[in-house]
Amino acid sequence: MASGAAGEAGRQLWAALNHLVRGRPEEGSSAVATGEAELVSLSRAPDDEERARALSAILLRRAEQDAVFQAGLAQWQQQARTLGTGPGETHNTISGGTQRSPVLQGRDFSGITFNGPVERPTE
Repeated sequence: MASGAAGEAGRQLWAALNHLVRGRPEEGSSAVATGEAELVSLSRAPDDEERARALSAILLRRAEQDAVFQAGLAQWQQQARTLGTGPGETHNTISGGTQRSPVLQGRDFSGITFNGPVERPTE
């Protein structure tokens, strides 16, 4: 999300995550780390997957210890799923003929491989 934050939806999500992380821990919460340092680190290198994983791990631990934060994080995640993290919309259409290979419909794919045998049409 950090590297895809170029669009307006991405900026809104990033701002909402900043607000959530910088919020006060729940009274009586044993959460020691807030994730603020990891958030700042990721903002400096948004394509760094290691920094993203570090932030994710801290946020999960904080959510386990802070019910208010957990509710806020769940709400943020729902917002992220609804808004997406990149510009534009996707419209998928398949028409005509028979598809003899895997067909993938969606948006923002990466790291996908198909290792099955290639089907050749019979004549």
